[in-house]
Amino acid sequence: MDPNLLKGNFRTYSRDKSVIFKKTSERWGGFSNMAPGYPLCVNGVYIRSSEALYQACRYPNNPEIQKKIIHQSSPMTAKMVGKPNRADTREDWQKTRIIIMKWSLRVKLAQNYEKFSALLKESGDNPIVESSNKDDFWGAKPVDQQTLVGVNALGRLLMELRALVENSSKDQLSIVPVPNISNFLLLGDEIREVHASDVQPYSNPQSQFDV
Repeated sequence: MDPNLLKGNFRTYSRDKSVIFKKTSERWGGFSNMAPGYPLCVNGVYIRSSEALYQACRYPNNPEIQKKIIHQSSPMTAKMVGKPNRADTREDWQKTRIIIMKWSLRVKLAQNYEKFSALLKESGDNPIVESSNKDDFWGAKPVDQQTLVGVNALGRLLMELRALVENSSKDQLSIVPVPNISNFLLLGDEIREVHASDVQPYSNPQSQFDV
């Protein structure tokens, strides 16, 4: 998905004809980056959610902020703790955030393949839409009881991922290459290629944290 194509690229979705996700506890909540139960491991660092991974990638030049984000026990607090440090956001964030989100979703799929691929397949050919009252870039805003309007960037990335699952084997999706962007760091180290098996040694994730 070309980030430039998303500018002003709003779409309209019918609630009855779409797979809608908002709360992680609901039927399609696993599509949310806030969803629990999808552990990740990048560069040997255990990360509780794709939200925490995505937010940490916003601050490649500040390992302390990244560490604080990763150590949060909930995805929502992982998102919130970075806000006071927005001045440290990578300079090309607006250009790279789609690429980083797409990569984060690939990592989520590779390291939670059975669970996440099943959810993607269960959505069929229906549009996948994140319902949001505030964010019509990553999601779409309800304009009435049946209609949502927005760029729905996250939903569209999930639909791209669904197509990839349909046309690729598990083995083909078990390795996630490093995206072609500069200054892609985690805790001071260049982010390396991610493998599905990387997450397996962390059977007791709590032991990876000080909190």
